[in-house]
Amino acid sequence: MNHRQSNVCALSLPGRWFYLTAVFFLTLTGFGQMPIFKRYYFADIPGLGWLAEFFTTHYIHYVAAIVFLAFAAYVFSDYLLLKRKSRRMTASGYVRAALLAAILACGLLLVIRNTAGANFSPGFIIFLDFTHLGLVMAFLFVSLYCRVFKKKWTATAFGINNGVIK
Repeated sequence: MNHRQSNVCALSLPGRWFYLTAVFFLTLTGFGQMPIFKRYYFADIPGLGWLAEFFTTHYIHYVAAIVFLAFAAYVFSDYLLLKRKSRRMTASGYVRAALLAAILACGLLLVIRNTAGANFSPGFIIFLDFTHLGLVMAFLFVSLYCRVFKKKWTATAFGINNGVIK
């Protein structure tokens, strides 16, 4: 890749690793909220005992969510302010962004539910839990599909070739 093409790249390699690490920890600690790691003896593997501790995974999930949201805000503002004219969102990018927005909305409601004084009905809490889990699973499957078939979040905008506007 030559120098002129590198300025059109959507996300740098460290940015990709940062994104993947944040999503990995969110997924790992999110599933850790369910007692599956203790039940299926993953927590018995040396070094993974913390996965069986609910409050440990809960706090790590919150910290990973904060880091992910800060990174998402950075990428979103970078796209809006600097790359909107040279990059366009693809259909798969819109699907993943919509899924992430829905996950964020459910997650925010679940955070509110965990605060003192929040009074949600038990049925609504179960609905939120299943919706959050279902959206995360949908996001992971869509991301896997996009990875296998090399679908990107953004593509070069029409009328732009190698970073030069025609």
